[in-house]
Amino acid sequence: MDVSTVTDSLAADYRTLTEQVGLVDRSERGKLALTGGEAKEFLHGQVSQDIESLTPGHGAYAAFLTHKGKMLGDLRVRDLGHELWLDTERVALQELFNMIRRFKLGRDVELHKRTLECGLVSLVGPDARAAAGAPDLPAEEHRHRPAELGGAPVRLIATDLGVDVLCDAGDTARVIAALTAAGAVPVDEAAAEVRRVETGRPRFGVDLDDSVIPQEAGLNERAVSFTKGCYVGQETVARLFYRGKPNRHLRGLRLSGPAPSGAPLRLGEREVGRVGSVAASPALGPIALALVRREAEPGSTLAVGDAGVTALVVELPFRQA
Repeated sequence: MDVSTVTDSLAADYRTLTEQVGLVDRSERGKLALTGGEAKEFLHGQVSQDIESLTPGHGAYAAFLTHKGKMLGDLRVRDLGHELWLDTERVALQELFNMIRRFKLGRDVELHKRTLECGLVSLVGPDARAAAGAPDLPAEEHRHRPAELGGAPVRLIATDLGVDVLCDAGDTARVIAALTAAGAVPVDEAAAEVRRVETGRPRFGVDLDDSVIPQEAGLNERAVSFTKGCYVGQETVARLFYRGKPNRHLRGLRLSGPAPSGAPLRLGEREVGRVGSVAASPALGPIALALVRREAEPGSTLAVGDAGVTALVVELPFRQA
């Protein structure tokens, strides 16, 4: 779906996501699992978040970095008791797989591929818990518990916008059927992307790449522990947090018209960034995320590309989750 304009279909899906509950099949997302007696200790030393403190039913969002503190990807970690379950953007999956395989040598850690073996369905909207049959699921993001849908075993995971449902790949169709019977409405991924952009959450591979330090993208609070032990890239992340000021910040853009992702942003004659995720919000009009240099402060007006489109820089989020 073209997200540069608000179509009737996009507007209808958006109403579903904001007033009821929409369903998006995200089974293509990269998925791995770690088992073994040293799995937690190992992953704790590789990613930016505190993994050793996790207990079954809890989880965390983290980044994995180069030694210079630049992002190779981000991931969600869930403690299932018998294993650590990881999922990441598909574009970052190979880097995550390579990192684990390279550094687990000599450790009691086993790596399991789960992308094709597991389905993942997102419920987005105020009625997500009702559709999942989980009104008691804690609101705290990343909390999770086992359940059953359509006769299939599943795991329900709290997200910022609703509930994710993890299942065996062979059960995905009947899980979706059970969720739609309970009121969930399948929607286009583009409409869900509008909600993500509105809440100001960057996406690796679109807004984030291997040039970005987590603090530049506003990820410290969500993805970084400053009380844990050493991990790859910690020195740069800690130095910037305690002593420095990032040269760039993740900002919102209120666009005067449609603009493509990747378009250059100029403040006067100077390029200060490029457009990241773009969305045509039925509530807000054309909006975008962008990493921009710190001189492009909220309230600044930027030129977007060469088609006469402008962008007003604003603080994030555009709208609360």
